Amino acid sequence: MKTLLSTLFIFCAATCVKAQDNYDVSLISKDLMPYASAIVRTEEVTIEVKDLDNTYYHVKKAITVLNKNGDDEADIAIWHDKSKVIKDIKGIVYNQWGKPTGKFSESDFDDDSGHDGFSLFTDLKIKHYQPKIADYPYTISYEYDVKQKQTLDFEDWTPIGSDGVAVEKSSYTFICKPDFKIRYKETNIPSSVVTGTNKQGLKTYTWQISNLKALKYEPYSPIKRTIMPSVKIVPEKFIYRGVDGSFTNWKELGQWQYDKLNAGRQVLSPVTVAKLKELTASETTPKAKARKIYEYMQGKTHYINISVGIGNLQPFPASDVDQQNYGDCKALVNYTQSLLKAVDIDSYYCVVQAGSSKVSLLPDFASIDQGNHVILCLPFKNDTTFLECTSQNMPFGFLGNFTDDRTVLACTPQGGKLLHTPKYTAQANLEQRKASFAINADGELSGLMTTNFKGTNYENRDEVIYESVKEQVKDLKKIYPINNLDIESSDLKQFKTEQPYTTETLKISARDYGSVNGDKIIFVENPANRVTSGLREVRNRRNQTYINRGYTDEDEITYALPAGYKVDVRPANVLIEKPFGKFEVTTTVNGDKLIYKRSLQLIDGTYSKDTYQELVDFYQSVMDADGRNITLTKGN
Repeated sequence: MKTLLSTLFIFCAATCVKAQDNYDVSLISKDLMPYASAIVRTEEVTIEVKDLDNTYYHVKKAITVLNKNGDDEADIAIWHDKSKVIKDIKGIVYNQWGKPTGKFSESDFDDDSGHDGFSLFTDLKIKHYQPKIADYPYTISYEYDVKQKQTLDFEDWTPIGSDGVAVEKSSYTFICKPDFKIRYKETNIPSSVVTGTNKQGLKTYTWQISNLKALKYEPYSPIKRTIMPSVKIVPEKFIYRGVDGSFTNWKELGQWQYDKLNAGRQVLSPVTVAKLKELTASETTPKAKARKIYEYMQGKTHYINISVGIGNLQPFPASDVDQQNYGDCKALVNYTQSLLKAVDIDSYYCVVQAGSSKVSLLPDFASIDQGNHVILCLPFKNDTTFLECTSQNMPFGFLGNFTDDRTVLACTPQGGKLLHTPKYTAQANLEQRKASFAINADGELSGLMTTNFKGTNYENRDEVIYESVKEQVKDLKKIYPINNLDIESSDLKQFKTEQPYTTETLKISARDYGSVNGDKIIFVENPANRVTSGLREVRNRRNQTYINRGYTDEDEITYALPAGYKVDVRPANVLIEKPFGKFEVTTTVNGDKLIYKRSLQLIDGTYSKDTYQELVDFYQSVMDADGRNITLTKGN
């Protein structure tokens, strides 16, 4: 019976495919094959707004996976919750000749909780399915519907979501009543929108794209958002989780957040207010009071994400956080804002796109989906200060590389306004190392090494500093490329000053650091901070060269040479200067001391695509210099 049913399925599916699409891989244009691991054969995304709290999505997609590097593109993942309901998932798997080999439906999907390891609870879930196929190439075709009870946040159209994916054809259609007004932003789309009216008299907006070649991975490329094709759509009027609103710019969106979601959620008990006034009574400036409040908040609370219902956008009341001592980024920012308000200090709730890449909000296009985190701004006169409220250890006024140097939305009583967070320059992001070592006649290295970490490097030892000394030693041995390293003592401290910094002082030894061969000792002159791998070559580069973050490394190592030995071979000094950076190495001898100095600086910014080869050559020169040896000879 199973064989009969299987045969019937394949016959029916084959008949259906013949009438609609042919996914034979041989039909793919050879022009789409370069750099491609997967090819979107067809994609149709349709969004229909039936009412302000009623939106339907229909997604139909077929993608051919050419090799194992494209398997992730066949992974179907659909988020859902109580207000986002998935319906009618179905799909078919085809072999390389376009013949169906299997089918799947919603019952084949795993339905997992959206827990991420730091959420206390969340109503988000994810339906997930990936075919387990090892016979390449293969094609997966699927479609599904989603019903959402909101019109604030429409999913972007991104026909190419990652490198290595080509597109035969993809379309995006938005359908709504004539009086439902939208704004849209097209990025890297070769043809603009086509508008019309369907048979039901509804307004339609359609974007189409075809024969789009795959992008190859290129190191040091600009942020994906700036180079990938996409369309963003936002409404003028909407309902989100039962809350209505309207906006056409950042000022109005910030006003909605302030008035509809944050208002009335900053009430503290008289007992807490009295405690805060007593805590800050001896401080004479608003900034000193704010520092006291911030450190109080850090000592009292801890971060736990809570993502339920409108809580995705709305902070929990300050009184709840005050009692429970935990909250997510929204709740902790709102709570800190409430604490500051109790001592008459104004602050702004700021929405930001957080992450190591510096992604700013689009200044000319307001939308709710551009931020994933919240920080706090203190608008002191001539001294604007930003606070990260989710960390128990972050210094006052320090953001680090998670939210620095990007445009954010401040939600104020007068509406939203765009601000820019502080930039940590290449000079400020300093790793400064000084060491006094001795090399004995057996090639053993010993001595003291102190390193200061400043700017965004302040956090470089965060994963080490709060561990036990035993665990610190284990981790530090992995960090430093010194064979036979023995850390006799370690001292790590963080100084939360106006310009915070971390210090690391190590007393170390390393047997056989120098290779002894007769009357010669040979050792690497740079023991601690070496570039050990270069950048990959990229031919016919398409993208500009983008350096996301600049930094400066400064190393000075003084070696006391063993008695009776002198420097026989020392490398020549090096100086390389480029628009994007500078590298300098000097080696000098002063009596029985050898002094090695190294400076490496990389300057963030956007450079021409031709600059990438210069960057490759630059790092190759650094790597070569970092591996150079000193030769000592025993003599009279």
